[in-house]
Amino acid sequence: MNLNQVTIPSLNVDKAIGFYQKLGLELIVKSLPNYARFVCPDGNATFSIHQVDELPEGVGVYVYFECEDLDDKVNEIIKKGIHFDELPNDKTWFWREARLKDLDNNQIILFFGGKNRINPPWRIKK
Repeated sequence: MNLNQVTIPSLNVDKAIGFYQKLGLELIVKSLPNYARFVCPDGNATFSIHQVDELPEGVGVYVYFECEDLDDKVNEIIKKGIHFDELPNDKTWFWREARLKDLDNNQIILFFGGKNRINPPWRIKK
């Protein structure tokens, strides 16, 4: 099994498209006003947005996008006018992360985990 796609809710898919294009995702399906799908620039994963009448309550959705060149990528995105809530910094779980929210308040984390993404020191042994 492999993760193919993550879909998030949006009050305005058309506006959300521009935000995710600035992050570097490539739009491959545009079915307004209800749906859009992107392909990630690395790998084969897809990411989509679907129209909702109201957003879920609570902390919302967290989506992680891995970038090997995290600091450069964040600087590139900032130059496009996107605000980050948290600039790249090293975490105690051995990842480097930057955080921002999309137009619908979904939490977007750009990160680099390297070997610790799948093989952290506390990984369960088989």
